[in-house]
Amino acid sequence: MSDHDFVSGGKPIAIDRGEGPFLYSTDGTEYVDAGASFACTPLGHSHPAVVDAVKAQVSKVTFVDSSYPVQSREDAYAALVAATPDGLDQAWFCNSGTEANEAALKFARSATGESKIVAATRSFHGRTMGSLAATWKDEYKKPFEPLAGDVEFVPYGESEALADVVDDETAAVILEPIQGEGGINVPPAGYLETARELTDETGSALVFDEVQTGMGRTGSMWACENAGVTPDVLSTAKGLGNGLPVGAVAVRDWIADGAASHNATFSGGPVVSAAVHATVSTLVEEGWPDHADEIGDYLVDELEATLGDEVREIRGDGLLIGIELKRGANRVARDLAMDHRILALPAGRTVLRLLPPLVIGEDEADRVVDALTEIVVPDAETES
Repeated sequence: MSDHDFVSGGKPIAIDRGEGPFLYSTDGTEYVDAGASFACTPLGHSHPAVVDAVKAQVSKVTFVDSSYPVQSREDAYAALVAATPDGLDQAWFCNSGTEANEAALKFARSATGESKIVAATRSFHGRTMGSLAATWKDEYKKPFEPLAGDVEFVPYGESEALADVVDDETAAVILEPIQGEGGINVPPAGYLETARELTDETGSALVFDEVQTGMGRTGSMWACENAGVTPDVLSTAKGLGNGLPVGAVAVRDWIADGAASHNATFSGGPVVSAAVHATVSTLVEEGWPDHADEIGDYLVDELEATLGDEVREIRGDGLLIGIELKRGANRVARDLAMDHRILALPAGRTVLRLLPPLVIGEDEADRVVDALTEIVVPDAETES
């Protein structure tokens, strides 16, 4: 056991390299990455556009702080803002999703002059003190309490409950357009629209946490676009740098104009900015969100046809898919990895989460379906 295992947990498969939708262990075994990278590699592993951009930048200048203009940072900002919904005209880079959400909540409080944060049950927004306070799961929070105060939780997806608590003292409502860690929970039609109406009425900020749902994963560049709702603050990370550590918030002008001082030493470093520009540009120009929509539909159709009543539900959007099992998700994920060379993730005790790179094809999707069928369906016969 290595020294880092006491905080991160160790896996029994040592990864040596990756290419496209595949990861390879040190003994050369090929695995389909169906979620091992937590949605961090939408273009797949070692994508040439990102590799070339990073190599070119690191050979010029590795780092200079954000007070000095650098072309890769300017290009990254322009690409990100152009790719976000209309109205989100300014952006700020940081290093992770939790930092992006931390900034989003700070910006909302300073811009509105209010303090109350409304969050949802089963939410996950990060592990720093502010974003952790807006995260639902006690297991993550209890050891570090007391956390930042004035956070109120309401049941996810219930518009009436949201209306009961959003008032003139609310600084922000923070929601995942589809909950990830909480179980791949898709809100009912009209829920995000109600959140938009309520925050407009009270002058509160609507924050969408698109750390996991963004970057083309749900068939649109951003999940909120599927509902036709634009927030005041959109946070993103994970896939933003195709595996490099970077996060960002994109905001409306009224948030930017009212935000107090906030910064980070490594905000928009030249190398990660080069990765952001290459990732966002490639996703948009090559139409990978559309591909995620198509291959996601294919994968869900095949899963529903083969798993049938052996699972409780298959839900999600695009390549953000949750399978509600009738058994423990950790054990199924382990069996997928060890017996079928498919790397997937749990999302709670009974939900298996599929977050493959957007570049997977039908062949890889079929491998996932065949493997799950062998594990979940008694006496199943597959083509593999």
